[in-house]
Amino acid sequence: MLFEDNNFDINMSLFIPDLKYNRNNNILEPMEGFLRGNMFRNEYKPYKNLTYYKLSPKTEKEKYLYKLMALTFAINDLNLYLDLHPDNKEVFDLFKKYIEDKKVLIKEYDKNYGPTTINKTTGTKYNWIDSPWPWDLGGSMYV
Repeated sequence: MLFEDNNFDINMSLFIPDLKYNRNNNILEPMEGFLRGNMFRNEYKPYKNLTYYKLSPKTEKEKYLYKLMALTFAINDLNLYLDLHPDNKEVFDLFKKYIEDKKVLIKEYDKNYGPTTINKTTGTKYNWIDSPWPWDLGGSMYV
């Protein structure tokens, strides 16, 4: 087994915080959670005192995409928590709020920059391929 050598006890309580949620203290904002890779403040443990790298979007379009990635991460991470704690109303309300925020952001992005997914093409022609791909720009924060 993977953890046999270090006497690691696989116990889900080690991975899921058992907290009384205070929105301001225990759950991070989507951007911070996205950068850390965890939405829960007390679950981030840097490896050998290293820290995460903060991305720097260069354009308004990249800022939108960055926000979308952060909201998507937050929704997914809170979803995992809710799978094990379905009665936590505060986390569920936050989860629903982030879903609505993401819908609004996607609508704005689609209107200003084109479709975010292949099934959201707009206009009178198939325009999914019209936007430059990340490698067409000589690389960016996503490639």
